[in-house]
Amino acid sequence: MSDTAEPVVEQTGGWTGAVRRAAVRALPPDKLLPDSQPAYMASWIYVFGVLTTAALIVVLGTGGLLALEGPGWWHVSATGKYVNGLHLWSVELFMFFMVVHLWGKFFMAAWRGRRALTWVIGSVAFLASIGTAFTGYLVQSNFDSQWISTQAKDGLNSVGIGAYFNVLNFGQMLMWHIVVLPLALVALTVWHLLMVRRRGIVPPIDATAPGTAAAAASATEQEPS
Repeated sequence: MSDTAEPVVEQTGGWTGAVRRAAVRALPPDKLLPDSQPAYMASWIYVFGVLTTAALIVVLGTGGLLALEGPGWWHVSATGKYVNGLHLWSVELFMFFMVVHLWGKFFMAAWRGRRALTWVIGSVAFLASIGTAFTGYLVQSNFDSQWISTQAKDGLNSVGIGAYFNVLNFGQMLMWHIVVLPLALVALTVWHLLMVRRRGIVPPIDATAPGTAAAAASATEQEPS
């Protein structure tokens, strides 16, 4: 008997195997990490989704550092002011890229081809981004943020939800800004990206996705004459 023989792996199943099979069915590796893209991907309109994700990574990195060091660091320290500036400008770019991305996909009717859930998740992530940016503005602890807080309190009271959010409470707004809303935003972004990989990038309105064309051709060949 040869010593170089490959060991026999027994398929024992169990809950770990069931989870792995379900994950592979939901996110096939060839769709999750494709090695080629259709020709229509060579367009600027497809760049803004990637730019939005890249800006979000910078926002999370700088925001995490600011949260660890505290207001005294980002108001007094030169390094803290620099990181605070990076955080602010990355947020500005993140919102700009996201708005361009959403408008571009709206005019491309990106919900075509079973992509409605992908579109809805992206829109909800945009709403979560607005809440995250607003609470971030309130926790700057300067005169502007205090003035905006009092105005926002009146606005929230006028729509009947002022009792659930105390925008004048720094600790409560800091919790929403660095814990609740960022976790929701990251979860929505990851879900959105996985749906994009599973359903594929939406083609232009006058183009056809490669997989769709192949499937249509196969169905035509199988039809009885």
